[in-house]
Order: sequence, then C-alpha cells, then structure tokens
Amino acid sequence: MTSFDPYLAMRRFGTGLAAQSAPPADAGALLADLVGPDAVGTKYKVPSSALYRDLDAEIVRLRRAKRASENPAKIERFDAQTSAAKAQAGALQLAAVKARVARGVAAPIGFRERLEWFWADHFTVRSLGGISGRALSAFSNEAVRPHVTGRFADLLKAVVVEPLMLRSLDQDRSVGPNSPFAKRRGMGLNENYARELIELHTLGADGSYTQTDVVELARTLAGLTVSKGRFVWEKRRAEPGDKRVLGQVYGAAEDGLDDVFAVLEDLSTHPDTARHLARKLAVHFVSDTPDPGLMAHMAARYSASKGDLTALYAGMIEHPAAWDLAGNVKWPFEYLVSGIKALGVAPARILAAKRRDVRRGLMVPLRLMGQDYQRPVGPDGWAEEDAAWITPQGIAGRIQWAMNAPDALTERLPDPRDFLEHALGPTPPEAVRFAAFNAENQREGVGLILASAAFQRR
Repeated sequence: MTSFDPYLAMRRFGTGLAAQSAPPADAGALLADLVGPDAVGTKYKVPSSALYRDLDAEIVRLRRAKRASENPAKIERFDAQTSAAKAQAGALQLAAVKARVARGVAAPIGFRERLEWFWADHFTVRSLGGISGRALSAFSNEAVRPHVTGRFADLLKAVVVEPLMLRSLDQDRSVGPNSPFAKRRGMGLNENYARELIELHTLGADGSYTQTDVVELARTLAGLTVSKGRFVWEKRRAEPGDKRVLGQVYGAAEDGLDDVFAVLEDLSTHPDTARHLARKLAVHFVSDTPDPGLMAHMAARYSASKGDLTALYAGMIEHPAAWDLAGNVKWPFEYLVSGIKALGVAPARILAAKRRDVRRGLMVPLRLMGQDYQRPVGPDGWAEEDAAWITPQGIAGRIQWAMNAPDALTERLPDPRDFLEHALGPTPPEAVRFAAFNAENQREGVGLILASAAFQRR
C-alpha cells in the first residue's frame, strides 16, 4: 500500500507545481503521464542533429573553397558565409535550450521531462569540436526521449549508435587488432567506451565483471565508428572471431552489428544492471541514501519485466519509501524550470526570449549554482549528493535568482499568499508561510518562497 501524495508527486517526480497544472490523483495517474503521445515534445521542437550536421558540412565546403581560391572578393564572401553558418549554429543552440525549458514548464506533470533529463545524464556525452559536436540537446531528444518508457535494451541500442556518444568516448578510434584496417594502419583497441558501458551504463562499477570482460566487449564493439557525422558499422575495422563477455560467446552473426546488439540485450537484463539502475533512479528521485527495500523492489520489478523501464518506475512510485518527506536538493536546471513553472510563465514567453535574456536568466545563474549548462565535468554526469549543490556559492546563486528572476519573468508579480500554495501545495511548512506572509513587499515574499528549502527540494 503506497503513501501517495499528489503534491509531492509533482515536486519529486515532475517539473513542479503550478496554478495551471492539476496534480495526479494517484500513482496510476502519475504513470499515465508517460502513456500516449508526447504532446509537449511534439509542440516544442528541439532542433535536429541533421541541422547541425548540415552546417558542419557547409563550413567544411566553404573552407575548402576558400583554400582553393585566390580571388580576394570570393575569399571575403566565403568568410562571410562561414560566419553566417556559425551564427545559425548559435541560433540552433538557443532554440534548443528554450524548447527544453518550455517543455518542462508546459508539461502538466513533467514525469517524462524528468526521466529524459535523468537518462541523458546517465548516458552523459560531452561537447566536442565542430558544430555537430555541440548538439547535446538533439542527442537527448533523438536517442533518449523516445525510449524512456520502453525497454532499457532499446534505449541502450539507440545511445550506442549515436555519433556524439561514439566520439565522446573515443569509440571512433577503436579498431579490432586483427582487423584488415588495423593491419594496414597499425591501430588497436580503445577500451574507453567498453569500460563506461559496463561501469556506468549497465552493471555498475561494483558489478560482477573482470578486465577480460572489458577487453572482450571492446573487441565486440570494434567496427562502431563515425563517418561524416553519421554512425556507420565498418566491417573492415571489426575484430574477427568469437568474443566472450560475461561468459556468453558472441561472433556468430554475419553482420557484426547484430553481435553488438546481442551483447546489449544481455547486459540490459543482467541482475547487476537491475540493481544499478534501481539504485541510480532511487538516489536521483528519492534520497541520497535510499531505502534498501525500495531498491530491491525496483530491481525485482525490472527483472521480472525483462528490462521494461515503466515497470522499473512503477516499482519506485508504488513503494512507501519513495514518499519519504526528506527529498533531495533539485539540480539547478530543475530548480529554475520548476520556479519558472510555478510563476506561471507562458511557454510562448520563453520561446520569444532574446539571447541576452536567456543568458542572464538561465545560463549565468546555472553556472553560479554549479551546473554549467550541458557541461558536466566527467562521463558519470552531474553529482547526485546534496553536498555537491549546498555550497556557499551555489546557495547564493539560488537566492539571487529567486529574488531577481520573478520581476524579469512576469508582467505582474503574484500575491505571495496565493503563490505559496501554487508553489508548495496546500500544506507548506509553517516557517515558509510566516516568512512569505510577513515579507515587506510582493517581490520579497515571492523570492522567499522560491529560495526556501522546501521549494529547493524534490
């Protein structure tokens, strides 16, 4: 029997409360948010990776044309066209961040948004050189978002063939040692991707694998590479013969990519993967130190469903420990989106924001709070523990945003007495109620609510 709380559900599993969004009536309604068409994803478009790739190709063409020309007028024109292409790339980046914020604000509950953010972090990629190397929102939108309610194996397969992932972890530099390509070029295996695939994406760092498994997985993955910004399987780079990963033998498939997908299927349903994913989700959504019974229940639901992610989520929200009131501190991006949503800012206003407003209202505050937008420091993504976010600079950044942003985001500040319930539900902490109701003015009252520990926690 669950201890479901509709208002806590919006804060912990969604993108926050708002006057215009009714909370789910029960756990089934929360899960139902994941069923059916992706309405906000369809309405608020994130620019596709193909647009970035086309701009990259255009810049390469222009630079070649410039090198081949000795005509000063043509060279000047090529430079101008290159600058215009780079400006288009900047416009794509701006459109992407505005669409992501608009989705979080427009989503009635926002469980799908939160899951996309979680899984995009689980499969962290870093910004790379070239225009297409900065298409991180496109990676999240195209490889992650369509699969967050399906099988983990399908999500894993979609991510594995993404050029950004392959380049980010140097898989495009890995070649089977006995492949025709290696014999001609003298190249060999790069184990980076194989190791992260096991340690971060599936079994976990404490999983039951050996260094031999890492090497054998790297041999299996050889052949995955990138050409002209697109994923390709190159048989001439693939390692011939059998590979043994976690006791299973692969190599019989005529198409080596089928062997890769077979390994991913087996990794996705491994008991260690069930435990690793259950723990990561529980830590993210519920607590830095989640209840062991909660994690065991989630892992059991995942394994029984043979790796179905919706079953994993159901195992989380149906367990009483998922509704413990402690709650984690929100990531800065999550905090800002929930604040914008609580203020009732229309998505159209977000989409119409100018670059300088996005920089001042989002990018700079995120940096001050410790989460430089889409720039995690390592392949393991953003920190989950509260201590990473509760720092003097991080808290100062949150308070500064809470006090200044509402004026910039709204035509008219809400009455703090109404806003308190819109932001925190009908039973806010008495200390927050007292502070908001006794503030000197509306600006201070609204800011105190947004800066409160209750609002900053899931």
